[in-house]
Amino acid sequence: MGATPPRSPLAPAAFPDLPEIGGVSFATAEAGVRYKGREDVMLASLAPGTAIAGTFTRSSTRSAAVLDCQAKIGKPSDAGAAIIVNSGNANAFTGRNGAEAVRATTQAVAQALNLPETRVFSSSTGVIGEPLPHDRITAKLDELAKALSPSAMDRAARAIMTTDTFPKGAAAEVEIDGQVIHIAGIAKGSGMIAPDMATMLVYIFTDAMIDQQELQNMVSVLNAATFNCITVDSDTSTSDTLLVAATGASGLRVTEQSVGFMEGLRNVMLNLAHQVVRDGEGATKFVEVSVTGALSDEDARTHALSIANSPLVKTAIAGEDPNWGRVVMAIGKSGAPADRDTLSIRFGDILVAREGWVSPDYNEDIAAAYMKQQELAIHVDLGMGGGTARVWTCDLTHGYIEINADYRS
Repeated sequence: MGATPPRSPLAPAAFPDLPEIGGVSFATAEAGVRYKGREDVMLASLAPGTAIAGTFTRSSTRSAAVLDCQAKIGKPSDAGAAIIVNSGNANAFTGRNGAEAVRATTQAVAQALNLPETRVFSSSTGVIGEPLPHDRITAKLDELAKALSPSAMDRAARAIMTTDTFPKGAAAEVEIDGQVIHIAGIAKGSGMIAPDMATMLVYIFTDAMIDQQELQNMVSVLNAATFNCITVDSDTSTSDTLLVAATGASGLRVTEQSVGFMEGLRNVMLNLAHQVVRDGEGATKFVEVSVTGALSDEDARTHALSIANSPLVKTAIAGEDPNWGRVVMAIGKSGAPADRDTLSIRFGDILVAREGWVSPDYNEDIAAAYMKQQELAIHVDLGMGGGTARVWTCDLTHGYIEINADYRS
C-alpha cells in the first residue's frame, strides 16, 4: 500500500482510557497478512455464557466471514466465545477459497481456546478479491492465546485498522441499583462507508447480563440511529460487521426496558460512528445534516442522505463555499416529496433560504466565515409534515482520491 496518510485533523486528541470488561481479554500479533512491521490480527476471548448480537452489511457480495457470522449469531450456548479479526485482506469475492479460509481460521481458534467452532466469530477487512493467507493467521494462534490480557483493547483497536489514520475507542458507565455496568468498544472505518450498515468493523463489550435475543433487539434498534446514519462516500462495504458481547460478569441483569443501559450503549455506538466519519478518507470537515418537516421519517432520511452523499455538496464544503444551491439540488433529486415554496435551509444558525427563495437577511460573507469551521451543520425544513432525520458525513477532498487511487499499490 502507499504511504500512510497523515492523522485526520478531525481526530480526537488521544485514544480514550477504556475500562477492562470482566470476562473479556485481547491479544494482537504481526501476521503479515498484507502489512509489514505492524500488528494486523486481533483475538478477543469471551467468558462462558457471553451473549453475542450483531448486525451486518446487506451487500449482495458480502464476505465469507460475514456469512459465517450471520449463520452463527443467535445460536444458544453456554460455552465461551472468541472473535478473530485480520486487517489488510477482506477475504471477499474469493469464492470457495474464502469459505475454506474462514473455516480453517475459526476451527484453529476453537482448538486453541477449547471452544465450539460455532462460538468463534471472524472478520476480515482490506483488499477485496485476493485469497486470504489464513495460514499466516493460524500460525500466530499459540502466541495470541498466551498473550491474552484484559488490558489490551487499545492494541486491538490498532490491529484492525486499514486506511484509518487513528484508532477508535469509546466507553460508558451505567449505574444500576448503586452498582456500575461497564461498556467499551472499538471500531475501524475510514472509506467505503455508507448506511447499510456503514469498510467498517465494530466490536463492543459489556459486563452486563443480557439475554441474547434482547441484546439483539437493542443492537438492531440502536444501529438504525447510529451506524446506519453515517456516510463518507456512499459506498457500502462487503465486510461491515458490528458485534456486541455481554459477558454477564457484573451480575447485573438488564433488559430492553433498561433505559440507562440503552442510553449508555447508544452513546458508545454513536461516539464510534462519529469517529468513523471524522476519519473519513481525506476529510477536513465533520458535517451534521438534519431534515425536519418531511411527510415521514423515511422521506426525511432520503433527503438527508441525498444531501450528505452529494459530491457537489461535499466538494463545496471542502472549498468552504456556502453554495446553498447545491443543497436545493440534492433535495430536488432525492426522489422523496418536497415543495420548493415551503422549504427553508440553514447553515448553523444562519437562515440561508426560505419559502423557495434566498432569505432577505442572508449575508454571503457571514455564511462563508461559518464554512471555515471544522464542524458544520446543515438543516433543512421541508414545511410539509412531522418527519425528521439526522445523518453525519464529511467533506470530499483531493485526499480521498489520493488514498484510494493507490490503495492496492
